[in-house]
Amino acid sequence: MAEQQMKSCPLTSIGTGIDMVCSGDKCAWYIPSVKKCAMYLMAYDALLSANEKQKAAKKVR
Repeated sequence: MAEQQMKSCPLTSIGTGIDMVCSGDKCAWYIPSVKKCAMYLMAYDALLSANEKQKAAKKVR
């Protein structure tokens, strides 16, 4: 059986130098239907968007 990693909170970890544990359902940023943090989802979406823009720019050259 694979080990589960403890999730860290990007919001409460800011400026502390320590990864704070995600509080999951107790957090307003947590989306229970997908079991993910909204901050994580926004960052992931931004990464995908940036990758698509880079691919389009390479095709134009």
